[in-house]
Amino acid sequence: MNMENKDILIKANALVMAGDNEGFLNFCTDDTVWDFVGDRVLNGKEAVRNYMAEAYIEPPIFDTESLIADGDFVVAAGNISLKNSDGNLIKYKYCDIWKFRDGKMAEVRAYVLAV
Repeated sequence: MNMENKDILIKANALVMAGDNEGFLNFCTDDTVWDFVGDRVLNGKEAVRNYMAEAYIEPPIFDTESLIADGDFVVAAGNISLKNSDGNLIKYKYCDIWKFRDGKMAEVRAYVLAV
């Protein structure tokens, strides 16, 4: 099961880096919850879709340094780069704790810091 969840996350992130947000969202439950700790909480696939349309002016670039799976959880840590509305590339460190349900990404608690 752990490898399956890790593989799902790897495939989903590859889709979002290719600009295929809908392909990524196919790996999420309809009631997915994204908790950006200290910032905001997104409830449901439509909220995530809207966030991605706003935040991913260009597809993000993930450099995942660690993937650790245990049961229904996968922890991903590394670097992410995003362009802001001014076209500047902003670099972040991230640690995402994903909870899977029935082979889909149901929840994430995301810790993100600008570097």
